[in-house]
Amino acid sequence: MSLTLDEIQNFKGKYPRQIWSLFFSEMWERFCFYGMRGMLVFFMISQLNFHEKEANLQYGATQAFVYAFTFVGGLFADKLLGFRKSLFWGGLLMIVGSLILAADPHKFFFLGIAFTVVGTGFFKPNISSMVGQLYKPNDSRADAGFSLFYAGINLGALLGGYLCIAIGKGEILGGTISEAMRWNVAFGLASVVMVISLINFIFTQRRLGTIGLQPGHPLAEVKAAPIPKWKEYGVYVLSLIFVPIIMKMVAKTEYTDYFMWTIGPLTLIYLFYEMSKVTASERKKLWAALVFIIFSILFWGIYEQSGGSLSIFAAKNLNKDLLGLDPNGVNNSGGAFFIIFLAPIIGLLWIWLNKRKIEPNTIVKFGLGFIFLGIGYYVLFATRLFADLQGITSLNFFTLALLIITLGELCLSPIGLSIMTKLSTKNLQGMMMGMWFLASAYGQYVAGIIGAGLATAKKGSTNYDVLITYTDGYKQLGLYAVIAGVVLILISPFVKKLMQDVK
Repeated sequence: MSLTLDEIQNFKGKYPRQIWSLFFSEMWERFCFYGMRGMLVFFMISQLNFHEKEANLQYGATQAFVYAFTFVGGLFADKLLGFRKSLFWGGLLMIVGSLILAADPHKFFFLGIAFTVVGTGFFKPNISSMVGQLYKPNDSRADAGFSLFYAGINLGALLGGYLCIAIGKGEILGGTISEAMRWNVAFGLASVVMVISLINFIFTQRRLGTIGLQPGHPLAEVKAAPIPKWKEYGVYVLSLIFVPIIMKMVAKTEYTDYFMWTIGPLTLIYLFYEMSKVTASERKKLWAALVFIIFSILFWGIYEQSGGSLSIFAAKNLNKDLLGLDPNGVNNSGGAFFIIFLAPIIGLLWIWLNKRKIEPNTIVKFGLGFIFLGIGYYVLFATRLFADLQGITSLNFFTLALLIITLGELCLSPIGLSIMTKLSTKNLQGMMMGMWFLASAYGQYVAGIIGAGLATAKKGSTNYDVLITYTDGYKQLGLYAVIAGVVLILISPFVKKLMQDVK
């Protein structure tokens, strides 16, 4: 605890040194998350014999609960656990979930997924909140810092996204691992890297000073009464009770429908209650945050086809003309690959533009993100131009679409994390970060519905017919994304007024 918050925030150069240890922990957690995310739809179709439509809905439900629970995790971190204890507890639950899947993914699929869902909810929003606290309010370097953090964690997404699915399919180590054990090893690898993530956090958290301490801790920045131990232990017990509930709700997607129709309105009511207790200036900033949150639902609904319908498209309709790489592996990890190289460049670009006072405001960046997303989906539509009569098209051209979509993601997602910390009041940062991920939950939920809607090729259709059906759908999604981007740019002056001094 030798460092004070002022000493941490008054760093020299572009990045605080604490950001490196945080993104290293997040990197391995993202390996675990994206590794399993990339396997879900393929595993359900090839191993559990789910129909494509059913697999998309299951995928959407699983991912929706992952992100919805980040709201719960952020709330508990704000009020009871603090960011550090919440992160550690979430990591332990993710390890347990991965080990269950490694033991028997066919028999315990939904149980392992449920542990991972709850664990991610406690881990994910809180490490991002700690990154935000490394910077003073309105520090122009924050966007670049989040972009760098985003690049670091995507190294984990790149490795996990490719390696896990490739091991499961036998594309990697196929001659070493028996066919019966490939999926066990793939899921087990996720637990190994999660252990590395927690060990790294334990040994580097001393550099964080007072950041992330439990409310009521003697050294915490915001002074409060100590949290009774029974309340802290109650959170741990309650989170374990959630496991069988989420297991049931993910297995039966109609329960997910009821949950999503309920949690959104309840969350908004609670936010409005909290907004009633803040100043008028703070309330305007929270309204601006809501604009970003609502539009992000549409963005993720379109973007997250990568784990659903694009996973099926990659398996059925792509060749291996990109260095002989596995199409599913490229689909899962291609975006992360581009982020690693592009995120630092984009972050430095924002700094360069800021110094010349020509940096676009955050809402315009969001609009540009949608426009790039739309163009990327038009490129996905254009893959049909390279298809043969068997409905097989170019992985090279598909990868070009991933590059353009990634540019859109870089205009929105790291900036979104940053803007949530800037627009939130100090005692609501965990909650607002949770709401950001709850919006992602709705995006994932919508993505599952969209993916199921794209799986409409009639029984007996040729693979070429399937290609045409999917690419027609991607063309429509591209149009919706471009329209949303234009709308955001048009309303940017109004939202800028709500944001006041926040840039």
